[in-house]
Amino acid sequence: MTRRDARRLCSTLLLLWPVLAMAAPRCVTDDSGREICLREPARRIIALSPGATELLFAAGAGERVVGTTSYSDYPPAAERINRIGSYERFDLEAIVAAQPDLVIAWQSGNPAAHVSAIERLGLTVYRGEQRALDDIPASIERYGVLAGTEPAAMAAARSFRDGLAAIRARYVDAPQVQVFYQVWDDPLLTAGGDHLISRAIAECGGELLFSALDRPAPRVDVEAVLAADPETILVSGRGENDPAWLDTWRAYPKLRAVRAGNLYFVPPSLLVRATPRVLEGIRTVCAHLDEVRARR
Repeated sequence: MTRRDARRLCSTLLLLWPVLAMAAPRCVTDDSGREICLREPARRIIALSPGATELLFAAGAGERVVGTTSYSDYPPAAERINRIGSYERFDLEAIVAAQPDLVIAWQSGNPAAHVSAIERLGLTVYRGEQRALDDIPASIERYGVLAGTEPAAMAAARSFRDGLAAIRARYVDAPQVQVFYQVWDDPLLTAGGDHLISRAIAECGGELLFSALDRPAPRVDVEAVLAADPETILVSGRGENDPAWLDTWRAYPKLRAVRAGNLYFVPPSLLVRATPRVLEGIRTVCAHLDEVRARR
């Protein structure tokens, strides 16, 4: 082969690279440890949880989501996507009718039997589960591979990692603050030590009460909280702007958090969903804990 022929071949390969890249199988390992391969980028995707929907939008694949579950409300464009049920109970016929190339399941949230039923119908299922903060950008990158939107996915993942690194650098030596976090009111639920919420609060120097409990959302009673007498109480709510649960704790004026005025509300979607918005939730928690430290 002459030098001129070699240059021509290189030029041809460069021109064909986008086509070759699209034709190459797209394989990733999902969070259950299984290899998921697509012969070409997914064009029609079903997301079986609000969190999966957000992650797909972050990966640049939002326009490819043709079905999702109730409460998938972010970004605003997600509200226009067809609903196929809730994350706990979805319509198999509606999923099949949508003709998806890919279904993103929530490993710990969707009923396992229903997810298996989707697979038996011949559909490709990716099982996702973001247990740690670093799992969020990794998931975005993998969704980008499956959807063929790698540039957008890589940029979003890099932005998340940079934001998390900045928080960690700022609060690495912050004095600890004891925190009780309320996930729900009836029954009274908190976050276990292995929950993403616990990890998020820890980034701000928060020490979560009941973190030794190994369940994701353990049930506790008011008496146990009163006995522990936390310095700070953080609550979510039934809505994104509903701090009513704080009133329950104000009924206990001798509680240390109440006496000091250390009662705070955090919109639930900012901590409960493992999406890029959790950075906003962490920053909100950090600002609250900074106020607590300032009052000491």
